[in-house]
Order: sequence, then C-alpha cells, then structure tokens
Amino acid sequence: MSEAAAVRIDKWLWAARFYKTRSLATDAIDAGHVRRASVGSISGDRLKPAQTVKVGDGFSIQRGENIQEITVTAITDRRGSATDAAHLFKETDASSAARLERVAARAASDLQGGQPVMRGRPTKQDRRRLADLFAKNYRTNGEP
Repeated sequence: MSEAAAVRIDKWLWAARFYKTRSLATDAIDAGHVRRASVGSISGDRLKPAQTVKVGDGFSIQRGENIQEITVTAITDRRGSATDAAHLFKETDASSAARLERVAARAASDLQGGQPVMRGRPTKQDRRRLADLFAKNYRTNGEP
C-alpha cells in the first residue's frame, strides 16, 4: 500500500472495496449513504465526494439495510486485494455487534417460516403447483 498524503473519499471507498466503481461511491455519497461518524448526535454530517480522508477519521456507511461505522486506519489511492483493503479500516465494536445481531435475526425469521425462498425460474413441479393453485381459484361450484 502506498501512503498518500490526502485522498478523496470516493477514491478511498473504492480502494477499500466498499463500492465496485468510483462512480457508485460518488452516487452513494451524493445520496447521503456515507456520512461523517456521529459524535453525540443522531446522525453525522453529509459529505461531498471531494472530501479528503485522513487516518483516524470515522465514517458511517449504509449499504442496503446494513450500516457500518468504521475508522480509517490507512490511506491509499490504489485498489488492491481484499486482504489489503481490510487493513484500510476498522469497524467499531458496536457496529459489528449490531450487524451480527441483524444477521442472526434474519436467520431466525427464515427458520420460523418467513417468506418462502424461490430462486431463479420455477421448475416444472413449481409450475404445476401454481397451475393447480390458480385452477382451484377459478373453478365454478359444480366442478371438482
């Protein structure tokens, strides 16, 4: 990792592998999904893509329903391997505990019969079951 004096946050997020492209990182920043870490307030300040990143800065990154609170531990402007990217930041203990709790809650709801999981195209058996279901709904009273 080459140490850079100052790097834009969109470039750092791309190098740390939070987003696949810099344009996706810029869009996330503009949408308010990346914020300065909150200190005593409910939410942190919104950022601009040109904001410079320094070691020790804290950020809140929202991707989907997952929110990560991270602290910058190293700065680079080059995208490297995933193991190199893991050394660029450290997730806070509270953030990792909340994330693991959400994962456990989702797994528990799936085990308790949450929404049925259908992946991909329906199989022949699935199509027959759907056809039977719809046929039952459209039958008249005298038909079996």
